[in-house]
Amino acid sequence: MHITKIFTFAAQNFTDMKNLQTQIYGKKLYAVIFDYAKVTLGAFILALGYVLFINPYNIVPGGVYGIGIVVHKLIPAIPVGTFGLLLNIPLTYLGIKILGPRFGIKTVVGMILSTIFMDSLTFFIGENDPLGLRDDLLLSSIFGGIIIGLGLGLIFRSKATSGGSDIIAMILAKFTKLPVGQLLITVDSVIVLIGLIVFKDWKVPLYSWITIYVTGKVIDLVLDGINYEKALIIISDKHQEIKERILLSLGRGGTYLEGEGLYSGKGKKIIFTVITRRELATLKAMIKLIDPNAFLTVMNTAEILGEGFKPLQEVNE
Repeated sequence: MHITKIFTFAAQNFTDMKNLQTQIYGKKLYAVIFDYAKVTLGAFILALGYVLFINPYNIVPGGVYGIGIVVHKLIPAIPVGTFGLLLNIPLTYLGIKILGPRFGIKTVVGMILSTIFMDSLTFFIGENDPLGLRDDLLLSSIFGGIIIGLGLGLIFRSKATSGGSDIIAMILAKFTKLPVGQLLITVDSVIVLIGLIVFKDWKVPLYSWITIYVTGKVIDLVLDGINYEKALIIISDKHQEIKERILLSLGRGGTYLEGEGLYSGKGKKIIFTVITRRELATLKAMIKLIDPNAFLTVMNTAEILGEGFKPLQEVNE
């Protein structure tokens, strides 16, 4: 009797564990597939931006593909994508040796796919002014930055990197202790200046820096999204009335923070709340009527997660 119960209990627990394992691995498999789909799509969009807007017009937006554009100008037989991959291989190896294995297989896949897409699209589309923008390089540099930024943003969202100058900047940061962002700008700027020397055209760095700037902004947009939320810090002696307006009129919550006046030394009740941009004008008008002497700080937010906004459960791991 006892043996039967033991076997029944064991079988039931084994079944439960198998079901739980299937759910966990099923979820992970879905996430992995989705990440690689983003890497693939990002690599294609990145290649499309270079082939249509950057490579044909000798714009040099930093990175290994910027060097590839310069080398391709000097030696036309060497494709831009292939040269970029050839540079990325030793850089990735150095990155793993010096910084540790932080790049992962997705970064390698992204590098290879970017090369395949870039050289294939170049073969089918060609390099001789495919969009007729030879006389409008400003438009080319802006739209090139937008499309490249979109592609890189998708790659970054999959927790991969673009390699190239990113790795160089991280290695330099390890030894110099300087911020990675500043070093990345420095490395890309040096590559842009190399383009100036080779192409002997002062417009090259100007258009290239526009592309670099636009690319960075679009990457931020893809990673952070478009947010219309504002974070507010409100200091007022009539905090109770303001609290009621936030709760009842706007239907928003908030948090009381304990503070102390630097000059008076008196205790202060500080309201911290988050509202939408549309609600901001309404709340400011309410506070003005309740306490014209209130102190109000309005801050832009990159992302708001939690009750009343995007649920934390929806965030990709």
